Amino acid sequence: MTAKTSTARRMWWLLEPIHAVLYYAPVAFDHAHRLGYPVAQRWPSYFAWRAAPLGAIDAPTATAAFHSFNPHMVAQHIPAAWHIATPHQVLAARLSAVGEFYRDTPAQLSTAAALARRAAEAADTHHRPLAAANAAQPWPTEAHLVLWQAATILREHRGDGHLTALREHDLGPLESLVSFAAVGAAPPEVFASRGWSQQQWDQASQRLRARGLIDASGQATDAGHQLRAAVEHRTDELAAAPWRALGADTTTLAALLRPVLDTVLSAGVLPRQSTLGIGLRPQPPQVTNR
Repeated sequence: MTAKTSTARRMWWLLEPIHAVLYYAPVAFDHAHRLGYPVAQRWPSYFAWRAAPLGAIDAPTATAAFHSFNPHMVAQHIPAAWHIATPHQVLAARLSAVGEFYRDTPAQLSTAAALARRAAEAADTHHRPLAAANAAQPWPTEAHLVLWQAATILREHRGDGHLTALREHDLGPLESLVSFAAVGAAPPEVFASRGWSQQQWDQASQRLRARGLIDASGQATDAGHQLRAAVEHRTDELAAAPWRALGADTTTLAALLRPVLDTVLSAGVLPRQSTLGIGLRPQPPQVTNR
């Protein structure tokens, strides 16, 4: 892994939890409930929160953008989400929810927000629909909201690039999950949250076994590990440009993000295992600019 792609990965480790509070924090469910969304499960609000920048999209558009969800699961929530609240209302509510969560963040947040915004504005969003839709939103004025919006643009920029990497390596939506579970990113039952049946999972496993990527026990073969490593390396390459643009200031941003990340992790709202396959306490980035 090159220095630049290593930086891209480690900055994602820092920024992803800062963004992800929207999907797990009790205050976000409170705001979702006020809009009228059911909150016994997180999915009604998740689909609304994440899809709203794209506008009142239909289920096929959401399925393509989100990639790893069973299309039938997406169709349960989209376009029904827009019958409850408009995308404009959802966007306003998600900023309010994030604002409440981060209202007691450290004072030096203004510098972190400015640096993160610089990185986000350097992200090429061409052919990256979720990144482009979030980048098109007006910037808020409060530093903690600027930081969150920048984190959101950067994580969706990386995520859109990740889908490109999966397609380049001939991994469809379910094969991407099965192959990720096979390398130990998370137990297979964690990936069941994406709505696929056991039969569908088994069929995808058979397809990957036929390609020599997993063995009969569902574990990745050497070829499977190599393919997933290639996918992640390509994802890092496609996510590197904002950090090249930020240059040496990436080190400063990484240091300033640590107290914010500690705020998130200390709140205990994030799951200990997720389909992202990242730990809850990432190591400090060893940022270089070679």
